[in-house]
Amino acid sequence: MVDAVGMEHVEIRRLTTEERLTRSFPLQAYAFEASPATAARLDEFRDYLPYTEDGRTLVAEEGRTALATVTAIPMRQNVRGTVLPMAGVAAVATHPLARRQGHVRTLLTRLLGEMRDEGCVVSALYPFRPSFYARFGYAGLPKARTVGFSPAGLAPLVRADLPGDLRWQRIREGYPDQRALTERLLADRHGFAIFPASRAVWPRDTDERWSVTALVDGEVAGVFTYRISDHGGTLAGDDLLTTGPLGRTLLLQFLARHVDQVDRVTMRIAPDETPELWGVDFAVRVTADVHFPTSAAPMARLLSLDALRGLAAGPGRVVVELVDDPFLSGRHLLDGTDGRIELTGADPTAVPAATLTAAGLSALVYGVLDPVEVVLQGLGAVPDDAAAQLRTLFPRRLPHLYADF
Repeated sequence: MVDAVGMEHVEIRRLTTEERLTRSFPLQAYAFEASPATAARLDEFRDYLPYTEDGRTLVAEEGRTALATVTAIPMRQNVRGTVLPMAGVAAVATHPLARRQGHVRTLLTRLLGEMRDEGCVVSALYPFRPSFYARFGYAGLPKARTVGFSPAGLAPLVRADLPGDLRWQRIREGYPDQRALTERLLADRHGFAIFPASRAVWPRDTDERWSVTALVDGEVAGVFTYRISDHGGTLAGDDLLTTGPLGRTLLLQFLARHVDQVDRVTMRIAPDETPELWGVDFAVRVTADVHFPTSAAPMARLLSLDALRGLAAGPGRVVVELVDDPFLSGRHLLDGTDGRIELTGADPTAVPAATLTAAGLSALVYGVLDPVEVVLQGLGAVPDDAAAQLRTLFPRRLPHLYADF
């Protein structure tokens, strides 16, 4: 690593998978992990390389010094019932002597453009600082909740006669159930997103978790993966994934049987879950801890107006003028009269009309802000008549961005 870096002769290029080990991973490790990285950690990076082949990593270099790097993972996301190609942005890191010189801005703009050209019409990420990514058109999404409780609080479920079955195994064997369920939830849940299969198999291959599957009429209705810290310790779970109340209750019944083994159960749940209603006299702690730079809520944006074509919508009709963004611009008529959005060039006689930034439009499409809130947050100019139409076109919805990248 050199002692100084400058702005001259900076080259941007795409890394091969093997190059990531020496060009981008060291920057990532310095930015996001304990450092310097140990030899064992470098070996772990090498072992993980095959799972990164589907990604696109760009680097800004000066000579042989990597100044900054960004990565995009081709994913899929449900937006209002339509599954769209998504660019999951990750591993944004800069050399400590090259920070605040615009390298990430240049890299990210190019990366998003390349992913858009390859068909990704939306993008999502977990920011180190939301205000930084807001300037790139990203809007905030709700964060998954973390739940903690004693299994003793689930005691009434132990003897409940529930119509269904459970399958308990190591994640290597349980992974097909998990993948099948996430594919199903991808089709059903607004905001849900999943990795490509080539990357998603990493937990299966490392095989460091237990997996319990709830089955109803022979169909997967819930999956929960976890580890146990110690006898009398914590059963630390990942995401509680279910298709509904019965699958969830079957999994909670399984956890209730650990009352004499663990003191605490933890898990992540969707933003619309209400664990305080899972039982009577059920003591539970629900948190959404948001702080920076390590625990931000996710963000997402539209990369192309093609994301809107055919999207489920209410019967609104409005002209939007999109400003201050390299990917979304111009005046467009959004028409949801037939229950699906039709997108055309703006009709000069069409009223009402609104001016929106990319973040403003994204917040409306993802259902996280009302048009009035868009104005209050400085994301557009929306007269009352246009607000009424936008509110009808894009009713408020609570997205659940499951994928943790």
